[in-house]
Amino acid sequence: MPLIEHQEFIQASIERCFDLARDVDIHTRTTESTKEKAVGGVTTGLLSAGDSVTWEAVHFGIKQRLTAKITIMNRPYIFEDIMVQGAFHSFTHIHEFVEKDTGTLMIDRFQYKSPYGPIGVIADKLFLESYMRKFIVNRAQALRRIAESEEQVFH
Repeated sequence: MPLIEHQEFIQASIERCFDLARDVDIHTRTTESTKEKAVGGVTTGLLSAGDSVTWEAVHFGIKQRLTAKITIMNRPYIFEDIMVQGAFHSFTHIHEFVEKDTGTLMIDRFQYKSPYGPIGVIADKLFLESYMRKFIVNRAQALRRIAESEEQVFH
């Protein structure tokens, strides 16, 4: 099972970073390239422990749906979401936040298992793992830009 880990340093408070990362509306803004939108479960605002959200997005030119559930929430340090329905065989995404003197270190750990057995393993090596790494990195960088701005995003 591939494990993608990415660290992004953000010059913003740990609380701001944590809340931005679990905000459904911000998630939509940071995944514009895949036209991601929440279509079920919690569809706006901040996700909490036990919440589920169904995302609809376009990956590889195909519209897909994926439902994830928040299984761990320890604000402002860590939360975890797992796929409960979707294209992967399984995935776990751990979002960790470490307070530093001048900001926050945001750490994404995304571990997944592709469907279709050996064919899925080949797909991982050929394109899926690099695609998912780019997706995670791009979203983290977009979160950093929002967090470091003075934009008021919470009501």
